[in-house]
Amino acid sequence: MATAITNARIFDGERVLGAGTVVIDGATILAVDGPRDHGAGPSRPLPECSETVDARGMTLLPGLFDTHVHTSIESLALALTFGVTTELEMQGGLTAGHRADITDNDAVADVRSAGFGITPPGGHPEELFPEGEGAGDGHPGGGDQGDRAEFVMPFCTTPEEAVAFVPKLIAGGSDYIKFMIDDGTVLGEPGLPMLNQATLDAGVAEAHRHGKLTVAHTLTIDATRMAIKAGIDGLVHLFMDKPHTPEIIDRIAKSGAFVVPCVVLDASMIGITGKTFSADPRVRSRLSKEWLATLNSSFNRYPKGDLADILASVKALRDAGVDLLVGTDASVAVPYLGGLAHGASVHHELQMLVKAGLSPTEALSAATSVPARRFDLRDRGRIAEGMRADLLLVQGDPTTTISDTLNIQAVWRRGTRAKL
Repeated sequence: MATAITNARIFDGERVLGAGTVVIDGATILAVDGPRDHGAGPSRPLPECSETVDARGMTLLPGLFDTHVHTSIESLALALTFGVTTELEMQGGLTAGHRADITDNDAVADVRSAGFGITPPGGHPEELFPEGEGAGDGHPGGGDQGDRAEFVMPFCTTPEEAVAFVPKLIAGGSDYIKFMIDDGTVLGEPGLPMLNQATLDAGVAEAHRHGKLTVAHTLTIDATRMAIKAGIDGLVHLFMDKPHTPEIIDRIAKSGAFVVPCVVLDASMIGITGKTFSADPRVRSRLSKEWLATLNSSFNRYPKGDLADILASVKALRDAGVDLLVGTDASVAVPYLGGLAHGASVHHELQMLVKAGLSPTEALSAATSVPARRFDLRDRGRIAEGMRADLLLVQGDPTTTISDTLNIQAVWRRGTRAKL
């Protein structure tokens, strides 16, 4: 039997439809019945429903995306309690062959994964971990992986090696291909081994030849230029080493690449903790003591960074028409990777994007319809007939007051209501 969510203000992923009814049947949105003057179709008799949720005074949103995480089944469960129904792993083991217990598990967020990013031996992210603890040991890119030998570890120094690794990653189940472009400047480790332009160019071209989306880790303007020159599809970090220039904004805009700013991560890199955000009872009440300790800490690897410059760069990208996507770089509950927590930090990032100059509806689109479109997950990210019933119901109106996204009343993943 179907469920009717009635009297809800509907944000469909792109626009506000106004008050209406959404009917979900099984895993699918069966009907969206909104005001006639908003083009949502004429009123019509609703199908017989076994449950009715009166959402008067509430807003119904598509389930949220976090488009930059390093995750595990436990973290996917935490994300879902915050209304995040899809996480995109940017280094880790939850590729297609390793997520059978996730795809049909409606108690956790869904996931897609890059597998492991292409990087030179000794390159990023190995420098992040204490000696003897690598990226495959339950840290960013780790998750609950089991035997590290099962996974393709694409350490490349030449174009030929990059070309050879791409089909191996695809065979291993990578949904998209990630390239690490990092000399350690921002990470407090200058002189890290880094992919050169020829190797990057060859790897991106090979991924495109196989029809795969490509993304790049880029924390500096120089790394950003390299990625754009190679024809990358998306930048999963925003540069933070310098203020933006018209030239770099223009390059990104003309390339058509999307950007995942991860402002919350950049703030953490500067040494800004999540303490103010975590003081909100809507945040701290959903987090364990371990995650609270992590959120209240920070990376603190680039204290000379300037958050105002980062926010100005976000605004310049938005003004140039660049697609911006919500992502956090949340990983594991350890304080030295702090300032972030799965699910919670998506809401923090939404607030940061609005602070940078996006409208609340633009920020919400960056967490719903835009990532669905850019990562070709066309079954979600919108409230429309025939789409997945991945939904978030909140008290208030986040299309005018973005922090209302934290007033979580209900979450559905494929039509199954989550336990909050």
